[in-house]
Amino acid sequence: MRVLVVGGGGREHAICWKLKQDHPELELFCAPGNGGIAAIATVIPIKVTEIDLLLGFAKQERIDLTIIGPELPLSLGIVDLFQEAGLKVFGPTRRAAEIETSKAFAKDFMARHGIPTAAYHVFTHLEAAVKHVEESPTPIVVKADGLAAGKGVVVCSTRRQAAEAVRASFASNTKVVIEEYLAGEELSLMAFVDGETVVPMPPAQDHKRVFDHDQGPNTGGMGAYSPIPHMGEDIVQEALDKILTPAAKALAAEGRSFTGVLYAGLMLTETGLKVIEFNARFGDPETQVVLPCLDSDLLSIVSACAEHRLASHPAVKWSQNSAVAVVLASGGYPDLYETGKPISGVAEACADSQVLIFHAGTMFEQGQLVTAGGRVLAAVGLDTDLKQARQRAYGALSQIRFDNMHYRTDIAAKALARIDPNHVTN
Repeated sequence: MRVLVVGGGGREHAICWKLKQDHPELELFCAPGNGGIAAIATVIPIKVTEIDLLLGFAKQERIDLTIIGPELPLSLGIVDLFQEAGLKVFGPTRRAAEIETSKAFAKDFMARHGIPTAAYHVFTHLEAAVKHVEESPTPIVVKADGLAAGKGVVVCSTRRQAAEAVRASFASNTKVVIEEYLAGEELSLMAFVDGETVVPMPPAQDHKRVFDHDQGPNTGGMGAYSPIPHMGEDIVQEALDKILTPAAKALAAEGRSFTGVLYAGLMLTETGLKVIEFNARFGDPETQVVLPCLDSDLLSIVSACAEHRLASHPAVKWSQNSAVAVVLASGGYPDLYETGKPISGVAEACADSQVLIFHAGTMFEQGQLVTAGGRVLAAVGLDTDLKQARQRAYGALSQIRFDNMHYRTDIAAKALARIDPNHVTN
């Protein structure tokens, strides 16, 4: 079988890795890929935005299944394009993906269908939005309507900061969402979806802020862990019953039937779960901690979704492992960052069989692995115990070096402190 994965980050490396783990014989291609993916797949120098070229490649190479990783090609209608050409593809259509690509649509959608979320207002004029935040209590949340690579949400502690965030959002968006601040604990819950059939994955917890103790600006994600030991099956069931399944059914009812991975970013508040945001694809870095714990065949699951037979697919099984991922980032990230820095120690970091290194922003220059993005690598530790998984991840990243690299030292620390108040992370 010939499979094409579209994307070039850590999420796509994890997808490619899992596909190859299950099917070593698989003819696997990835566009554009990265330095790590090149070791297990044929990388193709086509950008994710060049959807016509991707379609041409899939036709020419007789690709049996295409898996879409990032949100940008979904927003451009890559799934619609492939379907119109009669090609099998895993991912939502452009209209279905709007649940991620437009925060204004997503909020109105949730309001229409009674899906719990923060109170909000959508603004199309700068002056009205600024007036609103100047009269609102803080903290308050400002969201750019369109895609922003995980960095379009600003939690504002002052009205002045909120007004500045509104102005920055209107610089590149025609709509801005302003919503109440939700207090509680965040979690990410992804699910395989085929129309109205929803199969959940284990919950994960992302760490968005760039610095320890959730300080600094939002990033694309500085680390994650899964599962969440203090959140049981009752939380997953509540999310299924009140959020994911109603969302899938409502999308189908509105003529936007969803196929692919539906991701719910959730806040566990005093009054129950509420949606922070929806994504229309595998999360990053959540995928890097969830897929290594998948005991079932990923190719079989995504094929069932693409062929609209998920309801009859065998039950999806998960291991009892915990996984912790710590992201190594380039100097300057999430702002202007450096590239071209030589990377050493990756092979040494993988000496532990319970460690995985997923590449995000890497490439080879004259045989040398170098940095090529803001988030460069993710060190993933696996173990039946969360504490041991965390130690494996941090032990692995201590082997890796590149100039001005930085990472958070507190990934999964809150979870460990919650289950063991005497735990010391550093």
